[in-house]
Amino acid sequence: MKKKGFISSFLVRLKFSAQMAASGITSNLLRTFLTVLGIAIGVAAVVSLMGIGEGARQAVVAQFESLGQNVIVIKSNSKEYNFNQNEAVNLQERVEGIEYATPVVNAANPKTNSKKIAMRWRRNDFELEVLGVNNNYPIIRDHNVMSGNFFTSLHVKQNAPVAVLGYNVAMSFLNGRSPVGQTMKINGINYRIVGVMAPKGEGNGDGIDDKVIIPYTSALRISEKKDIEEIWAKSNSSDEADLAMVQLGRIFKRKIDGTVINGNKDQQGNPDGGAVDGGVVDGGDTSGEVPVPPEEVPGETPKEENIFTKGEEPITITSLNQLVKQADQANRVMSLLLGGIAAVSLLVGGIGIMNIMLVAVTERTSEIGVRRALGAKQEDLLIQFLLEAIYVSIIGCFVGVVLGAFAVNLATKYGLDAVISGQSIKIAIGVALSSGLLFGVYPAINASSLPPVEALKRS
Repeated sequence: MKKKGFISSFLVRLKFSAQMAASGITSNLLRTFLTVLGIAIGVAAVVSLMGIGEGARQAVVAQFESLGQNVIVIKSNSKEYNFNQNEAVNLQERVEGIEYATPVVNAANPKTNSKKIAMRWRRNDFELEVLGVNNNYPIIRDHNVMSGNFFTSLHVKQNAPVAVLGYNVAMSFLNGRSPVGQTMKINGINYRIVGVMAPKGEGNGDGIDDKVIIPYTSALRISEKKDIEEIWAKSNSSDEADLAMVQLGRIFKRKIDGTVINGNKDQQGNPDGGAVDGGVVDGGDTSGEVPVPPEEVPGETPKEENIFTKGEEPITITSLNQLVKQADQANRVMSLLLGGIAAVSLLVGGIGIMNIMLVAVTERTSEIGVRRALGAKQEDLLIQFLLEAIYVSIIGCFVGVVLGAFAVNLATKYGLDAVISGQSIKIAIGVALSSGLLFGVYPAINASSLPPVEALKRS
């Protein structure tokens, strides 16, 4: 019975304290409004800035992921280290963990070296980028065909004049109708359109929506080249991709080291070899000696700088999974930094709460004295003033979240990648309520510890 009586008594006192707290914040609306405004601005700043940071993070990650999962890019940075046309097939057979591979040829005009290739659709002339790959491209890049089919391995072997259009390219033909089965001229040769790729979205997939895809053998013919400069490979899992990275590093290390003859170019014109570190081949031989360029002889034409004297890597091996992780971590740090900067305004808002509450305690000394004289306990006054601080913080949080969401939508409207992040809302509300409670404790203690006689004297 005593326990039930204590609980009911406490609830009655708590209800009365809550009513007194509500009356306290409504007695001076201008002061309450200014206090709420400080908290609201802080919450809005956290929500909006962290939303912009999170939006940027998601956009960057989406761009990398649009290039495919568990993809490894092998790229030559020197003409001396280009790959032959069978290199992709050999790697697929030799390297454990690589399930699919394709040579990659970014077709270029051999006369102007321009990446834009002349095309003709009916009576319209234009220029577009042309990507040469094999039939494994849709699997490697996780890119589905929306209409028609992708070209086959037979098309690649026969150097067939077939093309698959990116989504935006296809939509510009026939007023949005499927151009599958039609023909178009690429570099003066008729190509039959066999398929249309699904859209990747603006900025994703390395701009594949605005490109034309053809067999890499045809792209080599357009570029008048025999070798390729890039290979894309795909593994079934991230662990297999990491294993493949190590094996690829060893393979290309041996390939480069095999061309080393006394630190100079051999009879084939290949420069010094390189060593592999973490899947990336860098310049220099395995002994750690730095290649020294030959001295220039007066009257002789200086020899062309090789890849090592330029400080470049002959061959780079890049895992897109690692790039996604690095980009994700970097942008998360940026989001937290933006949130931390914005949280400073919440600290200022908390100090404003303490300042206003101290003023309120001084102004309401007579009220405190009367309540203490009528039997109010210290904890009753403590709860009352803490509730006032919490009320102000809650109202400020609500207004701040609304303002922050409005700011995020406004940023999105003007082209920024921003999202309303649940994490930012939780952090903003948590910090705002904590600061309100923390900075409301001292004024509440001051009010509750004021002796009744002293309070009545001051009034």
